Amino acid sequence: MQKSNRLAAGIALAASAVLALAGCSSGTSGQDDAGSDAMDGGELTTLSVATIGLTSDGSLLTGIEQGFFEEEGLEIETSIVANPPAGLAAVQSGQVDIAYSPSIPLLNALSQGVPIQVIGAADGYPDDPAEIDDPAEFDDTGLFAAVDSGIESIEDLDGKTIAIPARKAQLEVVIAGELEKAGIDPASGVNWVVLDFTSAVAGLKNGTVDAAGLVSPFTTEAAEAGATQLSAPSIGFFETGATGLWTAGTATVEEKGEAIAAFQRAIVKSNEYATANPEEAIQAGLDYTGSTLTVDQVKTPVWPLVVNPEDLERPNEKMVALGFLPQPVDLDGVILQG
Repeated sequence: MQKSNRLAAGIALAASAVLALAGCSSGTSGQDDAGSDAMDGGELTTLSVATIGLTSDGSLLTGIEQGFFEEEGLEIETSIVANPPAGLAAVQSGQVDIAYSPSIPLLNALSQGVPIQVIGAADGYPDDPAEIDDPAEFDDTGLFAAVDSGIESIEDLDGKTIAIPARKAQLEVVIAGELEKAGIDPASGVNWVVLDFTSAVAGLKNGTVDAAGLVSPFTTEAAEAGATQLSAPSIGFFETGATGLWTAGTATVEEKGEAIAAFQRAIVKSNEYATANPEEAIQAGLDYTGSTLTVDQVKTPVWPLVVNPEDLERPNEKMVALGFLPQPVDLDGVILQG
C-alpha cells in the first residue's frame, strides 16, 4: 500500500466560516472550561472539531471510537468545513474549538495577526528523510503535465500555463518551490490560472492548460488519462515532519485549557493507534467523507506524534524566500506544548 499525508489545497483566509455539518457525535453541550469533575470521570466536556474531509481524519475518528477522548473526559463533535482558511476563521471567532489546517494557511493567518495556536499533529511526512525513497509514495499532491504536451520535466514549464485551485495558497506555494529549484521565476516565468480540480483534469486532457497542481483522487484521474506526473511538490517543499495541524484560537486555549490539554493527550493516542491500524483508520476517513474509494486506492497517511518547531520554521523561511510572506512570521509560543 502506498503512503502519504492527505493534504488539500488552502484558499486565501476567509472573512467568515460557514460550517457544513458532516455527522457529529452525540453528547453534552459545550462548557466554558473542562472542570475537574469532567477530568475525574464526571460529565464530559464537549469540544467541537472542524476538519476538511481528509483520509487522515481517520485518526481522530478511530480515536473517538476507541474511547481515547472519553477517557480524557471529552466528547468530540466533528464537522467539515469547505477549506482550511474557513476552519481557521471558525477557531478565531470561537465558532469551533479546534480546526485542521495545513501549515501554509496557518502561516498566512498568523502573518495577518490572527491569534491561533497549534495544539497537535494531524498528518505529515516521516521524520527521517532517509525513509523516503520515492516522494510520490508519501505525497498525494502532484504536478501533472498535459496529455501529449511533450512536457517531461519541471524545466519544460518555462512560459507555460499551470492550473491551481486558488492564488497564493498551498498548491501555488509548493509548486513555486519546485519551479524555483528548476531555475524558473514563479512570479514571471509561468502563467497561473485558477481552476477547480475537475476543470483542471479536463484541461490536462484537452490541452487548454499545460500543467496542473492536483490532490488525490484527481491525481489518479489525471494519471489514468495519460497525464505525466512531473513532481510530488508538497513533500519537496515540506520535506519531513508534521504538515497538517490541529489548531485552536488563543482565547479557546485560555478559556478551555484543561480540555485542550486533554485533547492533546488523546490525539497522540489516536495517532499511535492509526499508525498501528492504518486500514481501519483509512476506512473511517473514507466513510466519514462519503468517498467511493477503497482502502487499497488510498495512500496511507503518516500521523506524527508531535509538532516540532522546525515543522513550521522550514515553510516559514521558504515562503519568505519565495515572496509569499514579506517577513518571517513570529512563531514564539505558537506551538502549545502538551
